[in-house]
Amino acid sequence: MSASDRVTLLKYDQSFFDALVAGDPAALEELLADDFILVGVEDGAVADRRVLLDLVASGSLRFPRIHSFPDEAIVRVIGTVGIVVGRTGMNFTNPDGTTFSAGSRYTHVYAADAPGGWRLVSAQGTAIKA
Repeated sequence: MSASDRVTLLKYDQSFFDALVAGDPAALEELLADDFILVGVEDGAVADRRVLLDLVASGSLRFPRIHSFPDEAIVRVIGTVGIVVGRTGMNFTNPDGTTFSAGSRYTHVYAADAPGGWRLVSAQGTAIKA
């Protein structure tokens, strides 16, 4: 893996977090693969691309804050797959109005979709217990 692969994948990772905080479904549409799957930090629920986009677009799922720690991230590239294992501190509001704050470890899996381009195909977070 080259240093530029690390920088590029961390840029995509930050773009994902920025789109969630901004509540920007158009940016998420660009970042997420058609078969994207999210496994939730709070409850392990599985959501596909359309569910996440709809929740963000409606404002039902909001992320007031996501703080990432890119210097700690482990980034690997295996062929046309990029994997980022990182850490976040986040606050979010669920569709039922409940709020949740957590530190998490996450794994994001990217697939190369064009020279230098990546799409997020899978995201899973695990809450870090205090």
